[in-house]
Amino acid sequence: MNYRWQFKEPTRNQQEQAKTLSRELGISPVLGQLLVDRGITDTQQAGKFFRPQLSDLLDPFLFRDMEIAVRRLNEALGRKEKIMVYGDYDVDGVTAVALVYKFLQKYSNSIEYYIPDRYEEGYGVSKQGIDYASESGVKLIIVLDCGIKAVQEIAYAHEKGIDFIICDHHVPDAILPPAVAILNAKRTDGTYPYGDLCGCGVGFKLIQGFAKSNGIPFSELIPLLDLCAVSIAADIVPIMSENRILAYHGLRQLNQSPCVGLKAIMNIAGMEGKEVHLPDIIYKIGPRLNASGRIENGRESVALLVETDMDAAEHKAAQIDHYNEQRKDLDKVMTEQANQIVETLVHRNEHKGIVVYNEEWHKGVIGIVASRLTEIFFRPAVVLTRDGEYATGSARSVAGFDIYAAIESCRDILENFGGHTYAAGLTIKADRVNEFKQRFEYYVDTHILPGQTDATLSVDSTLSFREIDRKFFLDLKRFQPFGPENTKPLFCTRQVYDYGTSKVVGREQEHIRLELVDNRCNKVMNGIAFGQSSQARYIKTKRSFNIVYSIEENTYKRGEIQLQIEDIETTELG
Repeated sequence: MNYRWQFKEPTRNQQEQAKTLSRELGISPVLGQLLVDRGITDTQQAGKFFRPQLSDLLDPFLFRDMEIAVRRLNEALGRKEKIMVYGDYDVDGVTAVALVYKFLQKYSNSIEYYIPDRYEEGYGVSKQGIDYASESGVKLIIVLDCGIKAVQEIAYAHEKGIDFIICDHHVPDAILPPAVAILNAKRTDGTYPYGDLCGCGVGFKLIQGFAKSNGIPFSELIPLLDLCAVSIAADIVPIMSENRILAYHGLRQLNQSPCVGLKAIMNIAGMEGKEVHLPDIIYKIGPRLNASGRIENGRESVALLVETDMDAAEHKAAQIDHYNEQRKDLDKVMTEQANQIVETLVHRNEHKGIVVYNEEWHKGVIGIVASRLTEIFFRPAVVLTRDGEYATGSARSVAGFDIYAAIESCRDILENFGGHTYAAGLTIKADRVNEFKQRFEYYVDTHILPGQTDATLSVDSTLSFREIDRKFFLDLKRFQPFGPENTKPLFCTRQVYDYGTSKVVGREQEHIRLELVDNRCNKVMNGIAFGQSSQARYIKTKRSFNIVYSIEENTYKRGEIQLQIEDIETTELG
């Protein structure tokens, strides 16, 4: 892959701020600049960033309706009403349901959870789910990671004497559902100062508010933070501010004392005895928890996450792992088919957006295929399949482009839609798919900015190998956990040479293991370039080249620094 390298260019003022931070904190000026890039300009802010404290979590009662929500929950518990915890079938939804259910289970014997069936009920609050709740005698439903657009459904529940507390993070419409309380920082009349919590994060704030109201020590909430970390990673929300605190301490909980269900998933994913980082959640834990909702029913993932017996958890984890293998097979076939459709479009390069439709595709995997198309073609993508008289779709975006706004521009022909900046879902009459395709592509063509459809690497700084020492590496590790708005830094070193021992490796000889020196010093740096073996012949000629890379710890040689090389640019001297 030949990327366009985009170098950050700090202003003079930012450079001065970085130098001051570097001097006061005793860190490299390069790392000082990384802090400034993240909006951190003084040592107090830096201290909070490097040492996230649970005491710095925001007051949950800053949420509009939090007092009402806690009061209604207290009433339900006091009256011994039956409570249902209801959530979406993706990772954010099932972790949110597991978190709230596990906590409230200690205070009520009349509580159950519910995950709608993706195929029978579709996304969000369903009338089928409400009918089940009514028949079961439920008086209060706490809905997590969905519900903000369920105006008709919640009105229907109200007629049946069921109250709703909504904990959601998706963009609301102008008309809000008639719920008792709506906890959503994206409300136009919202009062909560941080708008990027995931659904599980909003659920955590509800139980934090409940605990504070009832004098329950915060320490009782800490064992639930592993679920927050999983949700934050899988839902790809910004890893700054409150999310950074929850992710930091959630990872600590996940590594030191995970719940039984997550422990079983980690074991079956080959993570036993290894330190877990956010990418491990994204690529190993998250897909497995998602798989039950994609192939069968997300309720199975909740059952695993609330399990307390290890043997039973391992059995449930094995079943979910089986679903994940099925999901991989479907994903591979559908992605290949979608690629063929896109590649055969005569005028593909004329449009900046992608819409593909196949009536036979598996509904549970279209979101993954949309992500794959975005990664391959660097364009916002919508993947649709047939669902009765309707077509249902998932949309994914490229960095910097608001795909929710693109979907919303077509709302007059949509039956339903929802989501946020980088991911959305929609339902449309099947006979209007072509109209949607034309309008969506026109919106993207007229709104996407030059460069947003390019394969780009954002480079933080240019380094000499001399600057990469043990202290630099340890200081850099303090920026973890990485994620949106705190992305893993990428560095560039120019005019590097093969030390003479670089070689092609991998089962199919697709990678390069490198030993490099730069033209400023004789220091040898180890590196790995995945999928870039086509550059090996040039590298062995002893001519110079430029690299962009992240700095990692070698997982096979603990303590050894290794460059993970993202791109190689060959160059000719003189």
